[in-house]
Amino acid sequence: MTPIEFRRHLHAHPELSFREHASAAFITERLQEEGIACRPIADTGVLAIVEGRSPHNRAVVLRADIDALPISEATALPYASQNEGIMHACGHDMHAAILFGTLQRLHRQPDFDGTVIAIFQPAEECNPGGAAKVLAERPFEGYDVVAVIGEHVDSGLEVGEIGLCAGRFMASNDELRLWVRGCGGHAANRAKITDTVTAAAHIVTMLNAVNDEQTLLSIGRIVADGATNVVPDEVYLEGTLRSFDEGARRTAWRIIEGVAASIDSKFGTTTAVDINHGYPCVINDPSLVDFARKAASDDFRIVELSPRMTSEDFGRYCSEYTSLFYRLGVGAAAGGSHTPTFNPDERAIETGIDYMCRLTIKTANEYGTAKE
Repeated sequence: MTPIEFRRHLHAHPELSFREHASAAFITERLQEEGIACRPIADTGVLAIVEGRSPHNRAVVLRADIDALPISEATALPYASQNEGIMHACGHDMHAAILFGTLQRLHRQPDFDGTVIAIFQPAEECNPGGAAKVLAERPFEGYDVVAVIGEHVDSGLEVGEIGLCAGRFMASNDELRLWVRGCGGHAANRAKITDTVTAAAHIVTMLNAVNDEQTLLSIGRIVADGATNVVPDEVYLEGTLRSFDEGARRTAWRIIEGVAASIDSKFGTTTAVDINHGYPCVINDPSLVDFARKAASDDFRIVELSPRMTSEDFGRYCSEYTSLFYRLGVGAAAGGSHTPTFNPDERAIETGIDYMCRLTIKTANEYGTAKE
């Protein structure tokens, strides 16, 4: 099976986080057809191993995510989603196809020393993410992991372009949920009610003070189920907290709790705060980024990227191993990810395989050795 055929099958049969049963079965069957050893991991993921010309415990880990999003596809592609309300709108089908094609090539021409371990990872799109479940199984125990490498498609880059960023690249991610509770009632009897709506509005306004160059806090959902003349007993808030700095992140947690307590004291409300701690920052090892830049040579166009407030559970690997997460151009015509019309240029698959293969081989053979 070609990588494009592989991608189109996954695209037509998307599955949500931790429900990737059919996807995992399909990936396993295709790997087995190639003679590539593989096994389940993290319930609905797949771990594959390709041994080099001289197998030993020095290993390079490659990771691709495989889950889709709860979005109804509107591309009208012949291989559009057959699963209603679910779509590969973030390019994970592309990531999996590139990893599959990379393993095909490495297995057929194992021009490297050591071992390549590949993770087709479930549940990147949910908090706290599938990477935590992968690592909890300690799949790399007994190996000397030289690097963990992953990539993500990017419509901000054209086909043939590779985006790199040394150091802090993507932000941490926490999900925020707040319940502002009180005794509502007739809006005209203000002396007899607790104004949960005004209290919630003050919380939103005060939380804006958290935002700075290192930290972003946004409230994206407010549910106040009252009426023109009814103040509800409860107002529900949902939002996200992103940060490039773990210290600032922990400070923001304390600020959120403090703001809720302050508003409760002022308005007589009782606010329950739930901070669902998610991914840590994606921090690219600077020396590995430099190595990846040199590995591109003149065959790939390297674009230097700036840190971004989007997040990725690849940060879990960064927190434990020397890691690199890069961006692969799929063209501006692809449109925005997480939209019903996202349509990456499939020519990027070959570029992605070429670069991942080269980087994997050079990392396995040279990175951290005298050759470097």
